[in-house]
Amino acid sequence: MTILTLLDYASVLVFAASGALVASRAQLDIVGFAFVACLTAVGGGTVRDLLLDRHPVFWIGDSTNILLAAAAAVLVFFTAHLVESRLRWVVWLDSFALAVAVSAGTGAAILTEQPPVIVVLMGMATGTLGGLMRDVVCNEVPLVLKQGELYISCAMAGAITAVISIAFGLPTRWALVACAVVCWVLRAGSITFGWHLPVYRSRPPRS
Repeated sequence: MTILTLLDYASVLVFAASGALVASRAQLDIVGFAFVACLTAVGGGTVRDLLLDRHPVFWIGDSTNILLAAAAAVLVFFTAHLVESRLRWVVWLDSFALAVAVSAGTGAAILTEQPPVIVVLMGMATGTLGGLMRDVVCNEVPLVLKQGELYISCAMAGAITAVISIAFGLPTRWALVACAVVCWVLRAGSITFGWHLPVYRSRPPRS
């Protein structure tokens, strides 16, 4: 089992749990839980594989990914009521899944020998698109676009860290670990301490 396979499994499992928790907030049935969990878990990786022309798409080549996502959905369906603040759990689970998925996407692009710009974009797409699909389907404000928080920028920083690390001779395995750490630390800091980038403020036009 390769490190990329392990990263895919980890991101699928955690993203599926976050998707199922969002489904619980929307009060869906168990099939709805499974659908949202699977959409969240494999959405970003599917877009990545289609853009990189990887065949088959990772979850078609290894159906364990879908089984993991469905299992997470069933587990959350029967235990979500035990969680005191489901929104907070969603936010933190999503932060871990983001870090792992960005590493998986970055690693997949490196494996196919893409140029640095594409490596960074694939890392960002893998980490953010599944959560975006989840929030749109469940009529939630997308975390990826939430004002006053770092999200896409965390994914970009993590992927850039991996690219720079490899350029300086760090083995790919450790570069992906550095990617995940940088991405998660920035996201956790944004959640905990309110770190954010400046936002656009409308000003009256000059006469």
